[in-house]
Amino acid sequence: MGPQTPDENVRARLAEVFRIEHARVVASVLRIVRDIDAAQEIVQEAFEQALDHWPADGIPDRPGAWLLTTARRRALDHLRRTRRAGARVDALAHAALGAAHPPPEVSDPDEVPDDRLRLIFTCCHPALPADSRVALTLRLVGGLSTTEIARAFLVPEPTVAQRLVRAKRTIRDGGFPYEVPEGVDLSSRLSAVLAVLYLIFNEGYAAHSGGDLVRHDLCEEAIRLGHVLAELMPREPEILGLLALMELQASRAAARTDDDGNIVLLEDQDRLRWDRARIARGLACLERAGPLPRAGPYQLQAAIAACHAQALSWEATDWPRIVAHYRALAELAPSPVVELNLAVAIGLTQGPVAGLAALDRIGDPALRDYHLLPAARAEFLRRLGRRPEAAVEYRRALRLADNPREQAFLAARLAACEAGGGPSA
Repeated sequence: MGPQTPDENVRARLAEVFRIEHARVVASVLRIVRDIDAAQEIVQEAFEQALDHWPADGIPDRPGAWLLTTARRRALDHLRRTRRAGARVDALAHAALGAAHPPPEVSDPDEVPDDRLRLIFTCCHPALPADSRVALTLRLVGGLSTTEIARAFLVPEPTVAQRLVRAKRTIRDGGFPYEVPEGVDLSSRLSAVLAVLYLIFNEGYAAHSGGDLVRHDLCEEAIRLGHVLAELMPREPEILGLLALMELQASRAAARTDDDGNIVLLEDQDRLRWDRARIARGLACLERAGPLPRAGPYQLQAAIAACHAQALSWEATDWPRIVAHYRALAELAPSPVVELNLAVAIGLTQGPVAGLAALDRIGDPALRDYHLLPAARAEFLRRLGRRPEAAVEYRRALRLADNPREQAFLAARLAACEAGGGPSA
């Protein structure tokens, strides 16, 4: 490919600025107009204005500041055009740009209050359905288009568009306050925000559908948003815990599949392919989060991921410590999946018989259709040489799995059992 033309260079730079500055510009405009659709339209106009001016005038030294100033001017013009209460417009103009003076050239974005936290908490309001929170966060905070969100989650574009419309209507009709909650409300609302980010990450890390096991784009977006949240709320240990967890899990992404995209189990992964820079960042975040005796659920999960990241080999993994962390997690935030993971860790610490016994003690009906429960039973039965029983469990897991890569892995395990493969086959 040849060198970029000036227009192509501007477009590439603007695309980069869009991803970096989109949330801040939208949040700043939304604080003025208090209408999500209007804010999106104004921000789009500001970026289109940049596309018109930058090729001729040159890319500004501070492109984010240029866009922020342009968008805020347009927001105030919007208020005047819609003839809202004059006093409200004057007050907003005074607060935002200075009374009786034209809007200043913003030389430093730090001169304008950062409203991204307000935007994040609005997008993740617990009154919205989980899928709507995810879509709205990716659209407004992440800057992804409706098409990109639909492609990322492998759902029809009209479905995503409907989710966005319903979410914005719910916010408008419900009169949701555009603010960061305080006091006791902050903890519960923050958990909803973290749950959205982790849902986005998990859909990328272990995609439920589609041809790939790992969706790197979603993982990267969740981590990027996690860094934004950690920057805005640096003293919240669970934010750092979640960021540590995502970095540590993502560090193994390249080794989780072979060259053909097939699953490679943790015990068989080439640890030289693990991303040591991500591991270092994850461990640093975990250390900043504070001592584990006071840890929250994300910190504990990050501590488990850290045990894997720090082990030089599968055999060197500190399984007793992992069991202890899972027990603490089960007490703090009990869930069927935590119980399943604890049972697997027990089996890897004490042997497959103990693992099967721990799995049999899980009676939660929520796992009835979860393919990893029979898959875990099958793995322990296989290790014990009980191949016919293992084959039964692999067939059940295969029926329940949705991802083609997981289906292929389970089918291969099943075929090995039916062919008479030994315990370590």
